[in-house]
Amino acid sequence: MKIRAPWIVVLAAALIVAGCEDLPKVATVGEPAPGFSLVDRQGKTWKLSELRGQVVFINFWASWCPPCREEMPSMQRLYGAVPGESFKMLSILYKDEPAAGDKLTEAFKLTFPVLIDPGDKTAQAYGLTGVPETFIVDKAGVLREKYIGPRVWDSPQARELMMKYINQ
Repeated sequence: MKIRAPWIVVLAAALIVAGCEDLPKVATVGEPAPGFSLVDRQGKTWKLSELRGQVVFINFWASWCPPCREEMPSMQRLYGAVPGESFKMLSILYKDEPAAGDKLTEAFKLTFPVLIDPGDKTAQAYGLTGVPETFIVDKAGVLREKYIGPRVWDSPQARELMMKYINQ
């Protein structure tokens, strides 16, 4: 029995490693951001590949999520404060009804695009673990920052971070 035990451990480890190779690759800081083509609530199609040359702020959220609602006003203030020609803010509704997202958008007077992610495929590509989660993509399409949980997006530090990527 003592001879078989190490072989069982080696075999189990090999199976675990082999199984991990089949997992889909998810967004990784320092690597190209996963591309997507999603439609906003006004019917406009947004393709990440067409936003090269601009810093892209991608936020996954839901109307039923209290921390998401908490950070939305600061996102709107950041959106209004950063130069629009070199910055895009895209919010992606996650596991929520579009009509519920519309109500929150109206309540907070949000002016940045709200995109719909059918089947949550974009959320899966980004390795979403919950909401809110935010990703910052640089002008070359590389994922530079990932934030899990709410933030105060109009703080001096957040504005400075956006300007750092915009000025690169």
